[in-house]
Amino acid sequence: MSKQKASAGRRGPDVRSDMFIELTLTDSGGVTLDIQSKVKTLYGDSIEQLIRKGLAHFGLEHVNVIIEDAGALPFVQMARLEAAVRRLELDTPVEPWLPNAFDTSPEPSSRQRPRRSRLYLPGNEPKFMINAAIHKPDGLILDLEDSVAPAEKDAARILVRNALIHLDFMGAEKMVRVNQGDRGLVDLEFIVPYGVDLILLPKMETADQVAEFDTRIHELRNEVGVDHDIWLMPIVESAKGAWNAFPIAAAAETVVALAIGLEDYTADIGVQRTNEGKESIWARHQLVNGARAANVTPIDTVFSDVNDMDALLESVVEAKALGFEGKGCIHPRQIPIVHQGFAPTDDEVEKAKRIVLAFEEAERQGLGVVSLGSKMIDPPVVKRALRTVDAAIQAGLLTADWREQG
Repeated sequence: MSKQKASAGRRGPDVRSDMFIELTLTDSGGVTLDIQSKVKTLYGDSIEQLIRKGLAHFGLEHVNVIIEDAGALPFVQMARLEAAVRRLELDTPVEPWLPNAFDTSPEPSSRQRPRRSRLYLPGNEPKFMINAAIHKPDGLILDLEDSVAPAEKDAARILVRNALIHLDFMGAEKMVRVNQGDRGLVDLEFIVPYGVDLILLPKMETADQVAEFDTRIHELRNEVGVDHDIWLMPIVESAKGAWNAFPIAAAAETVVALAIGLEDYTADIGVQRTNEGKESIWARHQLVNGARAANVTPIDTVFSDVNDMDALLESVVEAKALGFEGKGCIHPRQIPIVHQGFAPTDDEVEKAKRIVLAFEEAERQGLGVVSLGSKMIDPPVVKRALRTVDAAIQAGLLTADWREQG
């Protein structure tokens, strides 16, 4: 039996870019609307038209609606209304009410794209999503896991789905961190059909857990006709997960990166996390080696002190020295520091250029051996040099036509 009343969204003096909506079903009387909005003078009529359109979409003919709007954009209003309707537990199925797509033909993400920085955004907080892309992270994570209270997981799914459809990510990879287990498998239904590029899988401990998600993603892609790859980034956050780093990284062809989460890992082994990081050095080495053995990118944990930029830079430089190629960010101000720390030094760039040019010259001459001066260059050294050159181009230290510039 349907509930008589349901609500969704957030209210209060500190709320912005969001909307609270309460629906009360009635036996008669049509639709009544009580709209309170900080921008009612400018947008009150638009809000009313959108809500009435949504109520018609969901087939609600007799309902009292209370709205407290704090400058929510239409895709947020639509998400909050849909969440409230779903919470009514109607006897008829609820068809999604989708906003217009920002880009109907987005460029699909690639396996080898840079993933130096990924910015976490709480999945139930639209105020953080709207302008996040201007900070130019390599990826934006709409988070459905730790940053969302259990009671709001259902509403966050709808909001994240609408954000994937509507927001301009400005070239950042569209990432979503789902929940664990069965709840995470349900999350997939709200993101796989709607343009997600990469899915983060938290607290992975076995290859079978990754494979279960990969299988469900393939099923959903086939059901709805998604023809582009959706990549996976498992996150290792426990002793068991660290022990199984290689099997996890090699669990599916769609895995492109393996990340480590040290807050949960250090709690799992019963120690305090420190900036120095001695307590996690084995796990980080294990993760880098497991990722490299599976030919995927190792990604370091977040740095939790958003005010200490010097310590952050030291942490990134250390991560780079250990073999990591990316780091999580929990505040936009961390992004440029992370990019700076992972960028190759001038000496590294010059050495890499010389190695690449020597390799290409040897190839042109049909030589089986590559040398630079009196030193022989092994294939792994060439591979590392090519990776350094690519990193320099990503960081803006070289242009793509650097060979022509001498």
